[in-house]
Amino acid sequence: MVIATYRVIDNPQALAKRAEGIAVGLTIGSWTELVQTRHQQVALHCGQVEGIEVIDEVSGGRVIAEISIGYPQANFDGTFASLLTTVFGKLSMDGEIRLIRLQIPNQLAAQFPGPKFGVSGCRARYNVETRPLVMSIFKACVGLTLPELVEQFEAQARGGIDLVKDDEIFFTEAYATPEARVVAYRAAAQRVAEKTGRETAYAVNLTGPVHQLQQRAQKLAELGAGALLVNMVAYGYDVVAALAADPEINVPILAHPAVSGALYGGDTYGIEADIVLGQLARMAGADMVIFPSMYGSVVLGEAATARLIGHLRSESVHRPALPAPSAGIYPGLVPQLYRDFGNDLIVNAGGGIHGHPGGPAAGGQAFVEAIRAVQGGWSLADAAKESDVLRQALEKWGTPS
Repeated sequence: MVIATYRVIDNPQALAKRAEGIAVGLTIGSWTELVQTRHQQVALHCGQVEGIEVIDEVSGGRVIAEISIGYPQANFDGTFASLLTTVFGKLSMDGEIRLIRLQIPNQLAAQFPGPKFGVSGCRARYNVETRPLVMSIFKACVGLTLPELVEQFEAQARGGIDLVKDDEIFFTEAYATPEARVVAYRAAAQRVAEKTGRETAYAVNLTGPVHQLQQRAQKLAELGAGALLVNMVAYGYDVVAALAADPEINVPILAHPAVSGALYGGDTYGIEADIVLGQLARMAGADMVIFPSMYGSVVLGEAATARLIGHLRSESVHRPALPAPSAGIYPGLVPQLYRDFGNDLIVNAGGGIHGHPGGPAAGGQAFVEAIRAVQGGWSLADAAKESDVLRQALEKWGTPS
């Protein structure tokens, strides 16, 4: 059974009938419309009410309740389309109701690809074994020519970071195709590596019509892309799963949360963020998952973040994925990031790198120095005495109070 739990606001006397309506309505449709001889035939596919729990009272005599429904595994075909349509399809339009938990048995979860690389595979690919990875976000890329983009990539790579990722809104190919960018950035990374000893990888935004994505991803991997940035919700989980399952696409998938707020943004509607950005992302094959941090202007909150991280790291039939909290990340936050997320982490920054007084190279280096300090057991204040770039970052952004 797949057990889905919903939070509803309703009259207490209506809960049992509503739960039964969900169980039947999302599986066999209706008992009353079936002739008696068909009852036994479809019974194995009928949903079951697993539990009803009143959580709180609200105005007007209504209550907040959690309803759990079990859906037979035989109803699913190993696609996210079948999973989401079954557990929340037409139900998502039925007033104040929110999908808050999904329990998926291992036998069904194993039909989804999960991460091809996972934490250990990404660490091996990027040659980062004992510390968090550092990723920089391209800023100001739409409308720039290829030489201008290469210049910006080189500036970020000089900071010694591990990954530079495209902006997720970079769809236009008027100035530079994804293929041209991969080739040019890889050459730039090799030039920088001759001086720094470290070759920075490039996470290219995978764009284009859905029916062409797999072929384009294969080509980008062949050309040397370091990762594929995929707008996971905009393109769909099944698209991500197809990419992850393809043996010719031998690069990690970096899942971006664009559009996901439309699913989890309400309190009484939609799907919980940890399901959207954690549970389903890992099942689909995301090796690295970007999500709103707890520190910026777009915030998930501690409880939702903890559940999301739990999905990415829990014991499972799939490899664990790397979390990449995003928005509001600056060098002074590095000790807090360690405390909140541990060592298996991507430190992902845009403004915190590009806004450094010394430019993006200095911004990246400040993060590298901050991580080195934490791993060495030093305070950032002490480390800043020996590092001008870290000192400048702390002077500009400070540390959490």
